Amino acid sequence: MACEIAGIDVRTLQRWKAHEGLTAGDGRPQAVRPTPAHALPRPSVLRSLAVANEPRFAAVPPARIVPMLADDGVYLASESTFSRVLRDEGQAAHRGRAKAPRRATADHAHRHRAEAGLVGI
Repeated sequence: MACEIAGIDVRTLQRWKAHEGLTAGDGRPQAVRPTPAHALPRPSVLRSLAVANEPRFAAVPPARIVPMLADDGVYLASESTFSRVLRDEGQAAHRGRAKAPRRATADHAHRHRAEAGLVGI
């Protein structure tokens, strides 16, 4: 049977035929998905962003923001929620004024090995 050759179940083919799946393709990527009921409300997201962007927290990762707020008696969100909000807004890659860390090039690493007398080991 053709379904066995294609590696699909007969029921899958029936479902595709019934809903024009063979011509329309997979509709899942374009599906409209509702916001989960437990999602953080937009005002809370904005408040968390505002706090994370305050001067005293601008160079601080979420792992330190939450305890600093707790010392002040304030709880806005968990560390993971702060991380997710910052990541969603494109602010989680590197926080602070210092340059982001760079990987050593192969030449640079080899030079340090040579200086330490480790080449050929």
